[in-house]
Formats: sequence, C-alpha cells, structure tokens
Amino acid sequence: MKLIAMYLPQYHEFPENNEWWGKGYTEWTAVKGAKPLFPGHRQPKVPLHGYYDLVKDQPETFRRQAKLANYFGIYGFSIYQYYFTGHKLMERPLEILLQHPEIDFRYCFCWANESWTRAWYDRKEDVLLEQTYGGEAEWRAHFEYNLPFFRDARYLKVDGKPIFQIYRTFDFQDLPAMIMKWDEWARESGFEGIFWIGGNTAGEQDSRRNLMDGWYDFEPGYTLKHGFSHRQRLNYQLSTGVRHSRNLLVQSWKKDRQILERRIPMKYILHSIAGRDYAENEFPGIVAEWDNTPRRSYKGLVYENPSPRLFYRTLKQLKKKVRGRDRDFVFLNAWNEWGEGAAVEPDTFHKYAYLNAIRKVIMTED
Repeated sequence: MKLIAMYLPQYHEFPENNEWWGKGYTEWTAVKGAKPLFPGHRQPKVPLHGYYDLVKDQPETFRRQAKLANYFGIYGFSIYQYYFTGHKLMERPLEILLQHPEIDFRYCFCWANESWTRAWYDRKEDVLLEQTYGGEAEWRAHFEYNLPFFRDARYLKVDGKPIFQIYRTFDFQDLPAMIMKWDEWARESGFEGIFWIGGNTAGEQDSRRNLMDGWYDFEPGYTLKHGFSHRQRLNYQLSTGVRHSRNLLVQSWKKDRQILERRIPMKYILHSIAGRDYAENEFPGIVAEWDNTPRRSYKGLVYENPSPRLFYRTLKQLKKKVRGRDRDFVFLNAWNEWGEGAAVEPDTFHKYAYLNAIRKVIMTED
C-alpha cells in the first residue's frame, strides 16, 4: 500500500491573505484562535514541533517533515496547488522545495480548482478569486510552470507519467481538451504522458469516468455525501435540525450561546470506508480526525470519538483491499490540515499515535 498524504501549503504570509483576512494571516491564525464548543471538545490543537512558517523556516521544516514521513511509512505527499489562469497562490513553498533536491520529500500536485470565497464565514457568494480555465494558451502556461516539478526525480510518477490530481473535474467542462494537450506536451518533454487522478468529493460526481486514469476518494466528505446508510443519514439530519432550530431561537439575543450544529460519530465514516468495495481505478481515502471549527466556529462539523485505534483498524482493511494492485494508492486527508482538524502531523495530545498506527500497518506483512 502506498499511502499519499494531502498537504496544505498555507502556513506563510502572502499578499492575498493579508488583503482578504488581515495582515499576517496564515492557517495558524484560525488554529490558535479555536475554542472548545462543548464538553470534551479538544481545542485548540497545538503542533508538537511548533508553529512553522513554510517560507521563513526552510529548508528545515521540509527536511523534518520528510524525515517523519519516511520513517513512519508515508509514501509521499500530494501538495495542493492553487492556480487561477496564471495567478498563483501559496506557490513559494513549492518553489523552495524544488530548490532543495537533497531533501527526500516525494510529492505530486493536487490542483485545488475551486474559486476562493468567504465560505469560512458562511458567505460563499462573496468571491475573492474566481477559478476560470481559459483556453490552450492558459493551459500551456500552467503546464510549463509545472514542468520543472514534473522533471524533479522526487515527483511521483506512474509508468513514466507524472501524477496530477484535479480536485473537482466536474467544474471543468473543457477538461478533455486540456488533458489531450497536456499529454501531448508531456510526451514532447520526454514523459509517457500525465497520470490523471480526479476527486470523488462531497460535490456532484463527474459522469465522465473514463476521462481520468484513476479517482481518489476525498474523505470524510465523500462518505458523508455518498456512503452513509439511510439510518445514519436520518440520525445526522435529525440531530443537526434540532440544534439548528435551537440556534435560530437564541441568535437574536444571545449569540455567544449558540451551539455546534453538526456532530457525527467518526465510526460512521471509518466503518463505511473499511466496509465497501473499490473499483480497480478507485483509490480509497481515509481521515484520522475532522474538526473544522477553527475555521467555521459553531457552523463547523466535528466527527466525534476518533482514535488512533479506529484509524489503525480502518487503514489495515484498506491495505487488504488494494493488495495486489499495480496502483495500490490510498489517499490520507491529511498531513497538516490543522484548520480542519485533519492532521496526522504530531500534536501535543496524540503525539505520534497516528503516525505509529500508519507505520504498524505499512510495515506489517498481514
């Protein structure tokens, strides 16, 4: 099993964040400001190795993270790329990584091709940066920007093809034409083409299943939307509805007394992930924990009662399901999504427990 961990590069200051969220804003701003919203709610979460800056604290941070990943059995990282027809966000850490080939940091890119909005504040209609795709000239510019990374010996490849993930293929209607051109340009550049992986997300599923070489499950959103039983969904909807109604009653006079509306047992997600079958070109996803209240406060979602043991048992089942495949990928959400509470990077509470669970599964024969 090749476990690929999703990786967020938003741990440094850049101009757009300063404009949209305030001077000096990084992902750590939300993480540090999180508060417990119910008894036993563990917030804020604190990274065991401190609050790093992915520009100022380099190359030491990448070196430390690579050492951890390699020791505990993580095959590589899928780094989110934010590219808007030439306008790039958070590109500096990736460019620093490229400048340090001595760091054993295996990676590929996942194009996070969504428009940026104020969704964290329940204002999706407030578009900060719209995702558009352009035509052949814009596709060429995007390919040329990525080409030095594709040529990096550390960049993950399948049969001589650099892996390139696209988070939401459904949104890109001209994607078949772009795929054809990128494959052509990749062959001209000495590769066998591009190995395309699309996302199975909580959003609408793309019916063009033959378009991509494979599909990865983005968890826990995919299972929440598409993998719940009728009973689980009914329980979730009823409990959320009750809490939402309660909040409507108090918000006009006691906003500070509003409560978290969405809480789901983590076992619902992980049992579903472990129990279902996967097509040959479907790469399972897994998540250790999820709690995005640092970003969304009481409008967030918490999966309750996660544990390294439950995570271990699920990962062990996924290993059995992909055993014997030529492409035995499993995608972990995530290495460092601290603002969504989806991080196996050590924190001060669990320390190395989740990483130890990964190592135990990867290094054991059964």
